[in-house]
Amino acid sequence: MNESAQLTVGFDLDMTLIDSRPGIKAVYDLLAAETGVEIDSELVVSRLGPPVELEIANWYPAEAVTEMSDRYRALYAQYGVADCLALPGAHAALDSIRALGGRSVVVTGKHGPNARLNLDALDLRVDALHGTVFGPLKGAKLRAEGARIYVGDHLGDIEGARAAEALAVGVATGPYDAAALRAAGADVVLPDLTGFPDWLGDYLSGQPA
Repeated sequence: MNESAQLTVGFDLDMTLIDSRPGIKAVYDLLAAETGVEIDSELVVSRLGPPVELEIANWYPAEAVTEMSDRYRALYAQYGVADCLALPGAHAALDSIRALGGRSVVVTGKHGPNARLNLDALDLRVDALHGTVFGPLKGAKLRAEGARIYVGDHLGDIEGARAAEALAVGVATGPYDAAALRAAGADVVLPDLTGFPDWLGDYLSGQPA
């Protein structure tokens, strides 16, 4: 049996495949100007990962969180996509899976339609996308897709991999360094995605990670 034909690898999006900080910062600045509420957008982009409602709750009263989150998502679709960049190695990582006959899926806390805009704008081709899930809740989506590896930059991504009984691969391109990712239980930690194709080849051939 060709094992690579069954390979499915999951990825987080923000700060794993893409650097979305410029776009997100710009949108929070727009939201702050529009509503007259002071938002420290530099602080916001230093802790990306959870769904937007959790961040919005730091700046707006509880009764306004849903409205402001919806407004943020609308502004992001219009103004936040163009400034985002693919992180180093992102395209090569997806290409390496495709070359093995495998599938790549994105499971992210980001609003799904906005995640799709990011992927399309940067020509990051994946086989499936699931949005608005974070932490252990990612596990159900990963299980449904048959993902046996999940790659992410956040401690919540490690929780998601654990919930799916998938190999947790951390990349130190987000808010947590390599030591924090290892301490949280990542099975493998890479500085970024540039080394992912070689690591994947070694992993599939049974070489030590």
